[in-house]
Amino acid sequence: MELETVMRERRTVRRFLQNPLPDEELKHLIDMARLASCGRNAQRLRYVVARTPELVRQIFPHTAWAGSVSPRRNPVPDVSAPTAFIAVLGKASEAEQPLLQTDAGAAIQTIQLAAWERGIGCCWMGAIDRKAIHALLSLPEETAILYIIALGYAGEKPVSEDVDDPEKITYYLDDSDLLHVPKLTVEAITCWK
Repeated sequence: MELETVMRERRTVRRFLQNPLPDEELKHLIDMARLASCGRNAQRLRYVVARTPELVRQIFPHTAWAGSVSPRRNPVPDVSAPTAFIAVLGKASEAEQPLLQTDAGAAIQTIQLAAWERGIGCCWMGAIDRKAIHALLSLPEETAILYIIALGYAGEKPVSEDVDDPEKITYYLDDSDLLHVPKLTVEAITCWK
């Protein structure tokens, strides 16, 4: 799949098929993330892959989903919930540093694109109970969860639409339960000098 096609089609997925993701696929996503740009090439991010059904079920209640379309688009355990999570980690003492946050963004975007190319949907999540998930993953105190990524084979295919009005960017479900994600046009976000 061409990169431009991936960029134009990839949207956040909140409905997942219940087929487990093979370890090779999850490893591929982290392999791609490790190649992403990072400040000073410091390579400070670490990852934990939660893939056993029991652990995924335990993490799930500590996540929040799509406020603009909740509860209609909230995943349902064992029906449409993710089948894996990747926790993106850093040192607790550096967790709020802009450079580490930027590194996390680059790595997560890379995971999202690599996942979509393989038919894997994902949802980058910051609205999580970090303390509870930290305990479930048995992480050391000096390690912080920056974000988690919910993963699974995509059970929906949201669509994007171009808009010029910043007041009309809230994503929504149509009468057919299709998720629409408005994106501002180049003209709406760019000033040429």
